[in-house]
Amino acid sequence: QVQLVESGGGLVQSGGSLRLSCAASGSFFSLAAMAWYRQAPGKQRELVANINADGSTNYADFVKGRFTISRDNAKKTVYLQMNSLKPEDTALYYCNHWGTGYWGQGTQVTVSS
Repeated sequence: QVQLVESGGGLVQSGGSLRLSCAASGSFFSLAAMAWYRQAPGKQRELVANINADGSTNYADFVKGRFTISRDNAKKTVYLQMNSLKPEDTALYYCNHWGTGYWGQGTQVTVSS
């Protein structure tokens, strides 16, 4: 059974930073690619970043240079460090076991202008 639990969201001013965490249960983690998605009200869910089992990463153009995805296999946790936040980054952020139907419940990020 795969469970993903996000945390770290909140309200921050434009230009601020947040770090999201996604804690995973199950023995799959060290071999799994993981991803962060987000969904803003009235918009489709979109990929923010993903990290492969070997640590290689990919980012959506709209977060390149501002966000960093990382993982700690010993803690079974994937992180999303978000810097230089903008109001348009406001969304519900979800953790995903990449390529599967396993999702966390989401954590809200709100960036005020």
